[in-house]
Amino acid sequence: MDKKTGRPRSEKTRQAILTASYDLLLLNGFHSITVEGIAERAGVSKATIYKWWPNKAAVVLDGFFEATESILEVPDTGSLKKDLLLQAGSLAAFLTSPKGKVITELIAEGQSDENVAEEYRNRYFNPRRLISRHILERGIKRGELRKDLDIELSIDLIFAPIFYRLLITGGAVDPAFVEQLISYALAGLISEQ
Repeated sequence: MDKKTGRPRSEKTRQAILTASYDLLLLNGFHSITVEGIAERAGVSKATIYKWWPNKAAVVLDGFFEATESILEVPDTGSLKKDLLLQAGSLAAFLTSPKGKVITELIAEGQSDENVAEEYRNRYFNPRRLISRHILERGIKRGELRKDLDIELSIDLIFAPIFYRLLITGGAVDPAFVEQLISYALAGLISEQ
């Protein structure tokens, strides 16, 4: 045993905690979950959870994202438009599903709880934003996008309308919307040859 790090994590215990947090999230919503409830359902102590995660938000988000990770993978099709359609389409389909509605709940919760907002950004938003960055960088390398493209602003331009509809207007976020969104966004971003 390393005195600095303590006992190593048991993968079985880690999985039990993540599964318990995910199950409780789907059953009761984020606001109703407690670390005590997760510990009881997983058959571990609260101390075990706090040894591995700094707060409720971190363990719940890890459980949620581990359970849903494969849903948002994006292949490299060799086409910027196809990659963006796949990524935005998968995101839209996921966010409008019962499991994906958890994301809007977490965003709402993050407005009044900085721990939730920080964990959401670090565990979900930033990694997916990095995927978007790679997609756009590939598009620049292939000559599909302007070389002077502001990548961060372009990511906002492409994905913000999805969240705007989900969180503000309540408008449809369906395949037709995603297709139109990507077409309009790319019209302003494509390489001028």
